Amino acid sequence: MNMNVKPPKHILSKSTFMYGCQCPKRLWLHKYQPNERDEIDEEQQAVFQQGTDIGKLAEQLFPGGVDARPKDAFSYQQSVADTAKYIAKGHEVIYEAAFQYEGLLCAVDILVKQNDQWYAYEVKSNTSVKPQHIPDAAFQYYVITHAGLELTDFSIIHLNNQYIRKGDLNVQELFCAESVLENILLEQDFIHSQGESLKEMLQHKKDMPQVEMGDHCNKPYACDFQGFCTADYEAEEDEPEEEYIDKEFVQEFLSAIEYPIYHMDFESWSTAVPQHDGHWPFRQVCFQYSVHVERSADAAPEHYEYLAEGTHCSSLDFLESLLKVLGKKGTILVYNKTFEATRLKELMREYPQYEKAIQKVLDRMVDLMQPFRKHVRLPAMQGSYSIKKVLPAMVPELSYDELPIGNGGDASAAFYHLKDTIDSADVERTRKALLEYCKMDTYAMVRLLGVLRGI
Repeated sequence: MNMNVKPPKHILSKSTFMYGCQCPKRLWLHKYQPNERDEIDEEQQAVFQQGTDIGKLAEQLFPGGVDARPKDAFSYQQSVADTAKYIAKGHEVIYEAAFQYEGLLCAVDILVKQNDQWYAYEVKSNTSVKPQHIPDAAFQYYVITHAGLELTDFSIIHLNNQYIRKGDLNVQELFCAESVLENILLEQDFIHSQGESLKEMLQHKKDMPQVEMGDHCNKPYACDFQGFCTADYEAEEDEPEEEYIDKEFVQEFLSAIEYPIYHMDFESWSTAVPQHDGHWPFRQVCFQYSVHVERSADAAPEHYEYLAEGTHCSSLDFLESLLKVLGKKGTILVYNKTFEATRLKELMREYPQYEKAIQKVLDRMVDLMQPFRKHVRLPAMQGSYSIKKVLPAMVPELSYDELPIGNGGDASAAFYHLKDTIDSADVERTRKALLEYCKMDTYAMVRLLGVLRGI
């Protein structure tokens, strides 16, 4: 490694190499038609920012390092030269250490020298090592070692989902480091051959690869050229799904439902790094519920709701308010039972004094989604059993389209960002929109149950 000379512009970075592995067409478009890329929405931007923030936080595991980050995305060759300089000067911890070999570029999050041996660490905002992390790390290992630096080990640093915050954030407990060296050594031949193949494709500016859309468009990550491909993709029209209603199953399902009926829905937010005592990475913090109650067959539904005042909301307040509303008997209907049941079990562990009360709630819960998975299918549902598709198919006059907040992801983000909202009028508008959205979820369940009764 020459510490005084910047290498020529690279051909493939780790990210673009992974693009090519997922789909060569994605890589080609990134290189030659980048303006066709889909716009990044706020949710995806938040994911990117989260990854950046966690990477910076993990640097505290190895404090006192020197930063080799480039000043911008076009200056990585300077980072390569800076990294070589830092190594030559004897720095033992380098952040964003960059290396280049035969047109391949990588930057590893943390590079550490201990007992005259080098160790590489890549930080991921997951709670475990994922399959896609292996070729990602293997590419880095290939470039670093071929550039002339011998690595004793290569580890993935990820979040520890067993860590529960108590007091100040404990970075040592928040993260886990897991060696992936054995797995990435098995990938080195693939990295070499795939790298040569992708470099050749880019250097010769061949015509755009013809790749049909499929599962790879979203695995391991959603491609950011799907809008381009969808417009260009002339797939044969699938035959519309025929209407199918299993009346026997519907009647059996309805016979298990007892008055009073409580239609229940929760909303929650989560962050990768726990912000409050009792939280763990990606804990779903319930901040809102809506309950519509049908006391009898001929009674108009009553509505109850809860919306926390701030993001440091008390789970105990949420739970105690909910238990008062749900009464002691009658069916509790939810749509996609797994979510609400999991949140209640978490609250049960947190507040053992309510264990029996929560268990009784769990015992009364019935999943309204169940009939729509296989037993009630309409063409207008477009092959989906999401309530966002089922509702307009079964109750055409109702839809989420006109609501200011129309899905759970937006609801979660809107509530979480209220803590940064200064204008009281904006706060009030957002809170009103949140109440409307959650209320629609449980009112939709009331109407869907009514449709099932009429089958």
